[in-house]
Amino acid sequence: MHTNEMGVFGVSPAEEHLYRHFLRHPDSPSEGLHVKLGIASHELDQAMTRLIGLRLLRPGDRAGSFVPVDPEQVVARLTEMRLREMYQEIQTLTQSRHVLTTLRAETAAPANGRPAGAYDGEHGVEEIDERADLMNRVEELVFFAREEIASVEPGFHMITDEVVNRRRGVEWRALKRGVRRRLVVPADSLRYPRASGYVRELLARGGEVRVVEDISDQLVVYDGRVALMPKDPKNADEGALMVRGRGLVSTLSGLFEKIWEQAEDVSVELREPEEPAPELSEAELRVLRMMCAVGKDETGARDLGVSVRTYRRHIADVLRVLGASTRAQAALLARERGWV
Repeated sequence: MHTNEMGVFGVSPAEEHLYRHFLRHPDSPSEGLHVKLGIASHELDQAMTRLIGLRLLRPGDRAGSFVPVDPEQVVARLTEMRLREMYQEIQTLTQSRHVLTTLRAETAAPANGRPAGAYDGEHGVEEIDERADLMNRVEELVFFAREEIASVEPGFHMITDEVVNRRRGVEWRALKRGVRRRLVVPADSLRYPRASGYVRELLARGGEVRVVEDISDQLVVYDGRVALMPKDPKNADEGALMVRGRGLVSTLSGLFEKIWEQAEDVSVELREPEEPAPELSEAELRVLRMMCAVGKDETGARDLGVSVRTYRRHIADVLRVLGASTRAQAALLARERGWV
């Protein structure tokens, strides 16, 4: 019997032994297997039930037979499940700091008046409740980052002008230092101009962005040593948890990598500005069409019944709206848009 290599995924020795048997003997019956494998009958039944529930086994073509699911799919699914379980465990642990308070309350104070058991030193997890404190801490972490900043941001569509400006100030400098920046956001968030504008600028400066259809996990990992995650995933206003140390942070880094693998690159179209098409007033459209039809400003102004000065002012407005530097360029852009 193999050692319990799949134990890291929460699979028991009996379950792994049974799964490996079906890998060697696909579409074989389960009847009498407890004798063949040396497993108690009730233990085999429990293992079969869990393997089917985990989708490691599925019914075969014959009655009572089973077929193993491809190992690559199995490992990928179990990895994702285990990472999410560990993510939830970390959140539960970090929300249990109140236990320290209750334990200290049970500790009698010594004669010198100092509380017994007052431990010094840095804890692995720190709670940050105030928004201003959180913003300052984020800027500090970005400033000292030297390798990578990796984040998953499900609420990216709600990014504010204040946050955008503060992030530009520190993240752009980090990119210049050679820090890798990876960002995962929901695809729908890019429908919002502020969010899509930030993404385009980040891409232009060498950042990497991927999108997913649906995501709930929110976290940021700095250099694989420090991570930030919300105290309450459903309410970002409740504050954040700062997790330190490679041991705890490695789990969160693994979750990010899993999400990154399953995400898709931002489409090429989003790398270009997506500003709404400019509009011209009726007067400007008439000037534009006249400009393309006649050669002299005096003629165009006379035909429109306006002064030459007003006519030229309208032309200047048309060039500005179209983003053209010359009249010829404006005419070409107007034809591309079907305006003339």
